[in-house]
Amino acid sequence: MASALLANMASGGHYNLKSLIKAIRSCKTLADERSVIQKESAAIRTSFKEEDSYARHNNIAKLLYIHMLGYPAHFGQIECLKLVASPRFSDKRLGYLGIMLLLDENQEVLTLVTNSLKNDMNHSNMYAVGLALCTFANISSEEMSRDLCNEIEKLLGSSNTYIRKKAALCALRIIRRVPDLIDHFVGKARMLLQDRNHGVLLAGVTLITEMCAIDESVRGEFRKATDLLVKHLKSLASTGYSPEHDVGGITDPFLQTKILRLLRLLGKDDTTASETMNDILAQVATNTDSSKNVGNSILYETVLTVLEIEADSGLRVMAINILGKFLTNRDNNIRYVALNTLLKVVSMDTNAVQRHRNTILDCLQDGDISIRRRALELSYALINETNIKIMTRELLSFLEVADNEFKQGMTTQICLAAERFAPNKRWQIDTVIRVLKVSGNYVREEILSSFIRLVCHTPELQFYTVQRLYTALSSDLSQESLTLASVWIIGEFADVLLRGGPIEDGEKEVQVTDSDLVDLLQSVLNSPYANTLIRQFVLVSASKLAARLAELSTPGQATQQDRIAVILATFSSNLELEIQQRAVEFGSLFSMTEIRAGVLERMPPPEIRATLMGTVSERKPVGSTRTDKDSVVDLIGDDSAPSSAGIIGAPSTGPSTQDLLADIFGSSTDDTQVAGLSSPAPARTTAADIMSLFDASPSSPPAMSSPGPNVGTSTNSMFDLVSPSSSAPHSQSPAQIPTSQPLAAAPKQLPAYTAYEKNGLKITLTPRMSPTQAGVVQILARFTSQDAVSGVNLQVAVPKTQQLQMQAMSNTDIAAGATETQQMRVLVPVGAQVRLRMRISYSKSGQTISDQQDFSGFPPDLTSRG
Repeated sequence: MASALLANMASGGHYNLKSLIKAIRSCKTLADERSVIQKESAAIRTSFKEEDSYARHNNIAKLLYIHMLGYPAHFGQIECLKLVASPRFSDKRLGYLGIMLLLDENQEVLTLVTNSLKNDMNHSNMYAVGLALCTFANISSEEMSRDLCNEIEKLLGSSNTYIRKKAALCALRIIRRVPDLIDHFVGKARMLLQDRNHGVLLAGVTLITEMCAIDESVRGEFRKATDLLVKHLKSLASTGYSPEHDVGGITDPFLQTKILRLLRLLGKDDTTASETMNDILAQVATNTDSSKNVGNSILYETVLTVLEIEADSGLRVMAINILGKFLTNRDNNIRYVALNTLLKVVSMDTNAVQRHRNTILDCLQDGDISIRRRALELSYALINETNIKIMTRELLSFLEVADNEFKQGMTTQICLAAERFAPNKRWQIDTVIRVLKVSGNYVREEILSSFIRLVCHTPELQFYTVQRLYTALSSDLSQESLTLASVWIIGEFADVLLRGGPIEDGEKEVQVTDSDLVDLLQSVLNSPYANTLIRQFVLVSASKLAARLAELSTPGQATQQDRIAVILATFSSNLELEIQQRAVEFGSLFSMTEIRAGVLERMPPPEIRATLMGTVSERKPVGSTRTDKDSVVDLIGDDSAPSSAGIIGAPSTGPSTQDLLADIFGSSTDDTQVAGLSSPAPARTTAADIMSLFDASPSSPPAMSSPGPNVGTSTNSMFDLVSPSSSAPHSQSPAQIPTSQPLAAAPKQLPAYTAYEKNGLKITLTPRMSPTQAGVVQILARFTSQDAVSGVNLQVAVPKTQQLQMQAMSNTDIAAGATETQQMRVLVPVGAQVRLRMRISYSKSGQTISDQQDFSGFPPDLTSRG
């Protein structure tokens, strides 16, 4: 021993680890440290040639320190194996430490360790067994796990609690590496749940939780132990002070959270197990002290468990109330966790979350940006028909002070919510204008185009909208989207503004003149905020304004048209090619008086598109069309304005199913042509219309006697569901129509193709090419079932060259013999084959069924028919 140490020192090495550490710490520079490490590494290599066990122990200790500093130490791997084979415990301990640090599961040297581990697992010394188990749990590979699986299984039944605990953790490593070996540990794992030692019980619960997460089939085996787990949790929750396991005044919170996590897995989709644990969950939620972080961790796991299992509604409300209480906590982490969890459960019990709406809105003022972001996302999810005004008011207030990174998302979400839940179109227009005024530089193009389309489709509010935008733009030119929307609408509807009378401007009424409009466009062009896009819009708007003035024959028409011509001439030599081209072309158009009016006439309302923005609001009531000061809608606290007296009939409370079908599948008018009937016809539901299409419930249509008011034109919607008949010509008198003539001709039978038929559930698809849009295939999916099924969910994917839009299913629960429907549209390149990949999931007789089906059974020439 002495000779080996002297040889090590003579070769430049240090006497022991302590002296090496002292030498390294005394280095002044990194170069000095590298020099010391290199000399010591060389000395250790030389010393390894001496078969002296004490010197080997000393060298491995120094080598591990060198490894911790980040320098190469791989040449000591074999020496670690030699230390493990030593009979001395101190050598084994250092050898196993070296193996854990210097080896990993991907190295071939690891195969040499297997035999040493197997021998030490059968060692008489429990601490030597513990060393082997600890090493196995850290570095075992798939091959080693298979080799030593039986040894671990045997040690799980050891009488020593220290060994059982470590063996359970080794079993955890095995099932993660080789899930096929789970069956070896199911029986022994259940026995661990009966152990009274907290350490063994904690390791056993962790092992079972991992097994249930990896393989759902073993959950049924462990659900039999639900009563035992509940008993353990009840004991922990009701036990008084226990100094051995006390953490912050709570008995073993680590074990409590692990048991709650396991109960969450066992109670999922199982009513019996959920009922067993309901009482103890309520007890834990009620009695746990929430003043300390330890208690909050247990409460959080309890909430997650309640929300995951089949708990009763009262327990779910209690869980959501706990999350609401978390929102008032001073700890940012707890508030963040509460918001994140509420965001996941808001769809499960919206009413319970709504009770904490004010607290959630208060989080928008939090100093932590991550909390503000989560509170925003949760606020969006809380918006519905009943609170749209309150939530919009709060979000608009926050929008004024929000971080710039939030603004684009907020403007989009606010406008989407207004599109979906607005009580009337006027309120929606006011909301969008407020958004444009507050954050017009952060509005997406889709929102802007949707707003313009809404104005075009609402002639009753065009004067109101134009005068609001004129006033807003006159006072603020800095918001790009506000400028774009105002310039476009003023150019399109300038005649409406000039004919509409005086407008409110602060405390006085002002009559807008043609000169005011040209001045406004001129100020926009001269504004420092004007960019290329704004200038392009202004040139188009100015050209349209000249045409509107010619139509109105205003007193200053010639003067203002000359001013507009000068503006166009000014930009005819602009360096921006697009601006120059527009100015030159519009300038040339001015000299072509015979075609100028036709080219610059008012555009037809943009086509209704099957997107969220633009299909929901079409059937909403218009709202008040008054423009006096008392009727201006105040977003801070307005009431629903009455409908315009000019609208025929009372406004509906919301869009009907037929209306939505018309919107989504191509209707371009708000009302269909209606004819009076000789006698009141019985009300027909949408389901009856669909069933009549397929001759499921044929009925004779009533005869006509006299025409009613013609309030629109007939629509052309999917399968003629909305207006399957063609109206009589306007010039035809009632007497010319035979009373026996049916109101509508029988619609052509469309072929249905079976796409799925398993387990008594049948899905058929009926395609139809859109008559107005090339390449758009409208598909009606019909669901029929021999037995009652629930929770039907159809997901459809199409190739990248195609685009898909789907509506919600009419009812996700299908009664026996009943029929439910779902509509979808597929945009396909003309001549291409429609290909669908469908994923269907549903519950039948308490069993959840999930299936996948590919479908390409439509005629190959379907998209070529036009």
